[in-house]
Amino acid sequence: MTVMDHTAHHTTTGHHPAPHEDHGHHGDAGPGASWGTAVRATLHCLTGCAVGEILGMVIGTALMWGNVATMVLAIALAFLFGYSFTLFAVVRAGLDLRSAVKVALAADTVSIAVMELVDNGIIALVPGAMEAHLSEGLFWSSLLGGFAVAFLITTPVNKWMIGRGKGHAVAHAHH
Repeated sequence: MTVMDHTAHHTTTGHHPAPHEDHGHHGDAGPGASWGTAVRATLHCLTGCAVGEILGMVIGTALMWGNVATMVLAIALAFLFGYSFTLFAVVRAGLDLRSAVKVALAADTVSIAVMELVDNGIIALVPGAMEAHLSEGLFWSSLLGGFAVAFLITTPVNKWMIGRGKGHAVAHAHH
């Protein structure tokens, strides 16, 4: 997942109503959210999730923690990084911290939860994946394969949510 470069939307540091007129590519609050919008939102979410998930898996595996402790750390870091990417974007756009936290929670909770459920479910179901070492292809292929499947499943969820003015549509209303 890639971090969305929100600087392309605004050429000034102030928050002015005029730049919001051309946000049609982010999706409307109606059911017509595009697949492109959903893909961008999912990639934005996946970037934070992947950073946290990989960091958690690497730390837990390197410290030889058990499967449950490693997954708990990976999931917690996935949520932390997933929320922080949105949080920083909306704070940078001028929202105060309290409002930005509310926006990040509203924008990303369902997307991150679906992504983590799918990704960790795949890792747990691949025989030997949780016992694999960092130097083994099985560790990385199950982790990256889980991200790919999570992306494919989460994108339609995000499309549905954005089409109803929820999920990432909430964040885009604030930048």
